[in-house]
Amino acid sequence: MAAGDTVITVVGNLTADPEIRTTANGGTVANFTIASTPRQYNRNTQQWEDGDALFMRCSAWDSNYNPMASNIQASLAKGMRVIAQGRLVQRSYQDREGNNRTVVELRVDEIGPGLTRNTAQVSKSAGTSNDGGRGGFAGNSGNSNGGGNANANAVYRGGAGYQGGASAAPAQQGVDPWSASEGSGNSYGSFGSSDDFGGGSGDEPEF
Repeated sequence: MAAGDTVITVVGNLTADPEIRTTANGGTVANFTIASTPRQYNRNTQQWEDGDALFMRCSAWDSNYNPMASNIQASLAKGMRVIAQGRLVQRSYQDREGNNRTVVELRVDEIGPGLTRNTAQVSKSAGTSNDGGRGGFAGNSGNSNGGGNANANAVYRGGAGYQGGASAAPAQQGVDPWSASEGSGNSYGSFGSSDDFGGGSGDEPEF
């Protein structure tokens, strides 16, 4: 990180499976969106209520030593709750119609699953020098329907509000007030796809 970088941490659910692509110069990047919804207690109704959701577009890159983008694709899927830290960056590009657009996104330095109601198994990736690696949720305290990830490289074996690699099941209403909206990936609709941010390979310049 450089001096003056705006570093933030975002906690939320993935709105869709991470999209991975290769740039013209051979770089590999994973793009995804995290939906972070604050919760507050209404003393008048004596209920927990959702605040306005923040949809943070994120990007993560492979490097010579750390294949973060590839690990994200192998480990994370729609509906999973994650904790991501990185730098806010602003970039401009031209869309297919030639219009100039500017987006703000989180350039991810670290990311992992939230463990408040999940467990995870982590394995070190071959050829890396850090302690990170492919991992995934490996059980839960009751919300799992036992789905497995269709990606053969992943280690996912069931988790909160997640079924396989396709969609997220709504979380059960329980004592925990935070569980009301965390597990549902479907509530985000199509927001966060590449079309919303010009993430398609034909829309923006390569890095």
